Amino acid sequence: MKTNILTAAAVSFLTMTAVAQKDQVKDAEDALEDGNYAEAKAQLKVAEPNLSELNDKWQENFYLYKGKAYMGDGTSASSEDLKTAANAFLKASEMGSDEANEALSALKNNLIQSAISDQNKEDFASAADKLYTSYELSKTDTIYLYYAANNMVQAKDYDKAVEYLEILNELDYDGSGKAYTAVNVETGERENLGSKQELDLMIKTDQYKEPEVEEIPSKKGDIAQLIARIYISQQQYDKAIAAMDKAKATNPDDIGLLQAEANMYYQMGEKDKAREILEEVADKDPSDPATFNNIGLMYAEIEDNEKAIEFYNKALEIDSEFNEARVNKIAAKLAAEKVIIDEMNGLGMSKKDSERYDELDAQRKELYKEVLPDLEKAMEVDPENKDIIQTAMNLYSNLGNEEKVAELKAKM
Repeated sequence: MKTNILTAAAVSFLTMTAVAQKDQVKDAEDALEDGNYAEAKAQLKVAEPNLSELNDKWQENFYLYKGKAYMGDGTSASSEDLKTAANAFLKASEMGSDEANEALSALKNNLIQSAISDQNKEDFASAADKLYTSYELSKTDTIYLYYAANNMVQAKDYDKAVEYLEILNELDYDGSGKAYTAVNVETGERENLGSKQELDLMIKTDQYKEPEVEEIPSKKGDIAQLIARIYISQQQYDKAIAAMDKAKATNPDDIGLLQAEANMYYQMGEKDKAREILEEVADKDPSDPATFNNIGLMYAEIEDNEKAIEFYNKALEIDSEFNEARVNKIAAKLAAEKVIIDEMNGLGMSKKDSERYDELDAQRKELYKEVLPDLEKAMEVDPENKDIIQTAMNLYSNLGNEEKVAELKAKM
């Protein structure tokens, strides 16, 4: 008889506890309706320890309200609160709550917007945390993991950055695709509308204009380069090379990876190796002027200016407006000036030295005349570049063309 009495008492106690918890969950709902998020949190914390005593529907409501309480108004919640809200909505969603599904979608958007705000404030660690949470909520949205890794690099948390980047490598993340963008008429900003269907739909309204489909390049090279850069900064060269080799093993013809590998060896000081890889890139893709320009720069570093000029010319054959190669070509040609001037400065006052001086001065002026057409073209392509204008002024001044000097001076 005593056992029966105790059991009845226990059942009664459990029933009373469940009733109390329902009251707390209901009070949390009322607090949310009043916008009192702190009170809602307080009520839910009291109810949570004995949550298993509630039936499924009440548990679903508990997680839905917890998500709402921690999300707050969606603008002022901390990173930790947003993560708590996301996990709560996820549980409610798994239990069948359609409202939690909608709230989870809104929360993901809030997380992204909040991460962008953190980036603008240069709070990169917080931005990374929110972006990683966005990825965890939807493992198919790997782009957020990529952005989280980049923010970890900015935050100088290299261990966490490599962890995220290695996950991307294991997933064979590519990141290429198409961006369907249009200009928002109200804001004047170009926005990514997500899909061709959405783009077509929004263009039919008066809200968007100027539709464009932009190709998004593969991010494999960027990922491999980031990993290598981190390991190089830590002087872990073997790991840097291993990471690059691993990436190339599955994507041997990826131009971006080859470029990243060349950059890696360049940072490691193995410049001949870097140049060899870039020349391989140029063979595989002879349409990119930047590749030929970079090869030219590497030859210029070892003072093989003739070879450097050859590659700058190749870059300009592909794109005559590629002014960076033209300016580098000018610098490579003018490198010959130093030898001439050094010899001129070392001459004495004898008749023979004076004659040699005149010969060298004539050579120098011929060099200037040879360079001037490139300088004129450089100014045509980039008329606001004061360094180019100043160089041209110096050359014209040495050639005695003061009229041209005055003309250029007016542009400074």
